[in-house]
Amino acid sequence: MTPFYDARGNIYAVVAPDALRHQGIDLPGRASLAAQTRATWTSAAIEAFCAWAPGTQPPGSKAHRSDGLLVGPFQSAPPFDLLIVNTDGSLAERSGNGLTIFSQALSDQGLFPRNQACLLRVHHDKADTRSPGETSVTSARVEGVQGFWLDLGKPGFGPAAVSAQGVAGVTFNGRELSHVQSLSALNPAWSRSQFVRVGNPHCVTLVDDVADLPANELMREAGWLEGLTRIAYAMPTGAGRPCPAGINLQWAMRESPQRIAARVFERGEGPTASSGTSATAVACAAWRVGWVKAGEVKVVMPGGTAPILLEEVGGELSRVSLFGTARLMG
Repeated sequence: MTPFYDARGNIYAVVAPDALRHQGIDLPGRASLAAQTRATWTSAAIEAFCAWAPGTQPPGSKAHRSDGLLVGPFQSAPPFDLLIVNTDGSLAERSGNGLTIFSQALSDQGLFPRNQACLLRVHHDKADTRSPGETSVTSARVEGVQGFWLDLGKPGFGPAAVSAQGVAGVTFNGRELSHVQSLSALNPAWSRSQFVRVGNPHCVTLVDDVADLPANELMREAGWLEGLTRIAYAMPTGAGRPCPAGINLQWAMRESPQRIAARVFERGEGPTASSGTSATAVACAAWRVGWVKAGEVKVVMPGGTAPILLEEVGGELSRVSLFGTARLMG
């Protein structure tokens, strides 16, 4: 039976490579080759493991049982290779909640190393960033809760970091941000955005009013869904503008010191209850405009609150880390 895990409302199925092959899916033996040939197998894998069984889809639910598929491990000892498959069949370079779930699955299988960091290597087919992307994960207890710290490295800022094209500049709190015309056309309040790369690309739009944080129900309505998909998704599903490889979208509002409210529309998935890398991107964008200081930041999403640790050296962010927990669903 396929195990499904939940991390802050993000749900992934964790499937070993052999389980795909037992379904007749021709998955290569190496993760790197599986990423390069993803067009030949990912759609069948999503249908086999993420589709609702006939008559079981709850009213008003998303089109799939989960937010995607984690394929791996390809080894029996670390470092571990895996692939993160979005429900549209594309591959993600990184997923904070996905890697938290994968770490918990490794732990449940007795594979996660004790008392030392575990290296996870995510393979993908994006041309604008290195594959595999590596994340060091450490088991930890925070405020009495057992989970994992993910070292997401040093963030990158600005259009060049995410290969964005044709965006104008705008100044906010003394920082040069970006104006994404297609976003402000949907809502004039969405006029200032910070591009951030934390292994995968993000566009964080900063708003002052809670009313300008789009509810997930709103983002699923036909007109909004079409407009946001056109921005977030790469071609042919979307327009690939401003980012040819697509971009994860977030909206952020300062609730209080070191606390940011956020909403998420994921490339390859759509509106989602939470996203770990989105939360880190939100925290990084908030730091850059002076909404938060380095140290612990809480990012509040509909699916839960993500603790983020920002480390600053010489006026720059040197590292960002995400804490997460995951549970096996019954």
